[in-house]
Amino acid sequence: MQDRTQKAVRATYFSIAGNVLLALIKAVTGILGNSYALIADAIESTTDIFSSFLALLGIRYANRPPDHNHPYGHGRAEPLITFLIVLFLVGAAFGIAYQSIDHIRTPHEVPESYTLVVLGLIILLKEIFYRVMSRKGRETRSSIVKADAWHHRSDAITSLSAFVGISIALIFGEGYESADDWAALVAAVIILYNAYRIFRPALGEIMDEHTYHDFIEEIRAESLKVEGILDTEKCFVRKTGMNYFVDLHAIVKADIPVLKGHEISHELKDHLLNQFPEIRDVLIHIEPEGADHE
Repeated sequence: MQDRTQKAVRATYFSIAGNVLLALIKAVTGILGNSYALIADAIESTTDIFSSFLALLGIRYANRPPDHNHPYGHGRAEPLITFLIVLFLVGAAFGIAYQSIDHIRTPHEVPESYTLVVLGLIILLKEIFYRVMSRKGRETRSSIVKADAWHHRSDAITSLSAFVGISIALIFGEGYESADDWAALVAAVIILYNAYRIFRPALGEIMDEHTYHDFIEEIRAESLKVEGILDTEKCFVRKTGMNYFVDLHAIVKADIPVLKGHEISHELKDHLLNQFPEIRDVLIHIEPEGADHE
């Protein structure tokens, strides 16, 4: 558990450092190169910096151990922080859209050609950041790290939009100066879409949505490896932070003593906790073979 937390923290620091560097590059290039699409991109990266700090706070708080008032731990803080990250994205999208529309209606110069070189580099770096963070999100099963990964992907997409807009403005010249600003407007829509992609799984986590079908199949398969377990019946999984809580009904022979059933349930619990470090706790309910399990 501690190892996964450290991975998530290191990944978030990596994300913050990358966003700071790229936001500065975008802002300077956008101002000097007359490109609002790049400036809008810099604004989006700046919100990513703040959201990454929120992610770091969420990871640290969500992984505090259970206490008297929070017997299931503090994992629910993670999707709540994810909601705040989504708000940052939505705010950035509307801010960029407002400024884009204002710039479309205001005559201005065509962006400098060297902005395309900078954007090409940014797109490449952002895609690398996305892939690194996405892998860490899968390894740690952290919704915050996954949300931060999608920030990088949305940033790469907005940079690609800016690249297309600036290219159109440079190729067609006079009369197409606003292509750069239309690209920023398209980027705002893409950011809103990615905000939804981040929001939806976090909402499911808060609502204990049943979305862990593959994980449940793994739990059932491992349960049958424990001596005395004939089958499994109900299996419910809920996620809090980077941890999972499992409720499992296990079927055993109907004629075994109560003490033996108790021992089997403990063996099953220990086996599952050993096989799946991401599981914080398992509640085992023993069902006798042949009984009505409704």
